[in-house]
Amino acid sequence: MTKSDLQFSYPDGPAAGDDPAQRGIPDSTLLNRHEWYEVLYSCNSWSGGSLATALKCERLIQRHLPADIRGHAAVLTWLRANWASYR
Repeated sequence: MTKSDLQFSYPDGPAAGDDPAQRGIPDSTLLNRHEWYEVLYSCNSWSGGSLATALKCERLIQRHLPADIRGHAAVLTWLRANWASYR
C-alpha cells in the first residue's frame, strides 16, 4: 500500500516533534492514527504485501480500534484478536 491508496484523510505534515524523516521510522511506542505515515507503516507491516489486507487494516484502525489502544504491539494484538469480527 502507498500513501495514495489510503482511504481516510490525514494532515499532510507530521505533528510537532513527530517527523519520521528525523527518526527514519514511525514512533516505536505509540501509533498516532491521525498521521498517514504511521498508519501506512502499521498496515503494511500487518498486510504481508496484500493491498486488500492493508486497506482493511486501515479501516479497522480508523473505525473500530478503541482509543485507549495506542502501542504498536497492542494494535497488532487487537488486530489479530478482532480481524475475523469485521468484514
